[in-house]
Amino acid sequence: MLGLYGTAIGAGTLFLPINAGIGGLWPLIFMAILALPLTYFAHRGLTRFVLSSSKPGADITEVVEEHFGVGAGKLITLLYFFAIYPILLVYSVAITNTVQSFMVNQLGVGAPPRAILSLILILGLMAIVRLGEKMIVKAMSVLVYPFVAALMLLALYLIPQWNGAAIEHAGSIGSALSSGLFYKTLWLAIPVMVFSFNHSPIISSFAVDQQRLHGDSVEPASSRVLIRAHGMMVLSVMFFVFSCVFSLSPADLVAAKAQNISILSYLANHFHNPVIEWVAPLIAIVAISKSFLGHYLGAKEGFNGLIIKQLREQGKTIEVAKLDRFTAVFMILTTWMVATFNPSILGMIETLGGPVIAMLLFLMPMYAIAKVPAMKKYSGAASNIFVVLIGLIAISAIFFDLFV
Repeated sequence: MLGLYGTAIGAGTLFLPINAGIGGLWPLIFMAILALPLTYFAHRGLTRFVLSSSKPGADITEVVEEHFGVGAGKLITLLYFFAIYPILLVYSVAITNTVQSFMVNQLGVGAPPRAILSLILILGLMAIVRLGEKMIVKAMSVLVYPFVAALMLLALYLIPQWNGAAIEHAGSIGSALSSGLFYKTLWLAIPVMVFSFNHSPIISSFAVDQQRLHGDSVEPASSRVLIRAHGMMVLSVMFFVFSCVFSLSPADLVAAKAQNISILSYLANHFHNPVIEWVAPLIAIVAISKSFLGHYLGAKEGFNGLIIKQLREQGKTIEVAKLDRFTAVFMILTTWMVATFNPSILGMIETLGGPVIAMLLFLMPMYAIAKVPAMKKYSGAASNIFVVLIGLIAISAIFFDLFV
């Protein structure tokens, strides 16, 4: 339960209050109601999919190949890479903006040119990568719980700062439902919620571990663990989101989005309070660094897998050390370029991260329920329709700029 919780709660949480609260109180309340079913039903579907294999202990790629063939296995490997790699790009922008804001607003010094600052930060993170995967995983597991504790303490600390701005701007539920802003906020917030609560990378190993522990009763046992973990996630994250939104006004959240910084950096610059001013950006730097390192491991694994499969088809091989060096250079150059250009972080989550995750987490297991005999027993549930609808909404955010 704690493993699932720790995997899901990361730097993505720092951007959710901005998108969730930017449209006012009513969309935020609606999202709070959606959060638990959205998270639970989707991850339960993916867990069931992994457990549907005829081979105990099979990981998600092997299950896809068993049910849909080798070609689909390659497609899933590609999708996994594109579900993780854009998030790495997001965090390269986020760490640059957070450190730049900290230097200018808290330290009172001029930040170096953006290209130089982003290169220094990315090379610094990559130097940590060189320490080895075991060191990274250990550091992440140590950092996650102090990070969550710090977020909760900050949310509590903000309570005296709560004001009525969000309520005053809310109006009646009727006027909100007739407003285009309500639906626009929900449309763009759903992929950010998918991104913020996502822990699909660990579901495969979670399902295999549960199968080893519980045997034939694995499905109800794993569902119990999931509902408890997701209850913890939703309560803690939504408390943090509400505390941030009640401390600011909708105009402040619009400004935070425009400045392309996390909610913690905005809070630090907004309140002239020594604790918030210094602690919030430091929490953000640690959280974004932790998430960057974790997603680097996943992106590297996906990228290496794609190259190895391609070379294998051509009857070629490559040394692991040589491939790792090539991958590291590719990651450094691409993250540095994106961090230098400074695209919208929330825009990247809305149109890249959230939609690709939704394809894997929401739609693939529901497709399997319709097509795979071992999963037919789960068909006909109303929750399946809900998961498909949320998945389609998250994916449709890709086309937002074309229609709005």
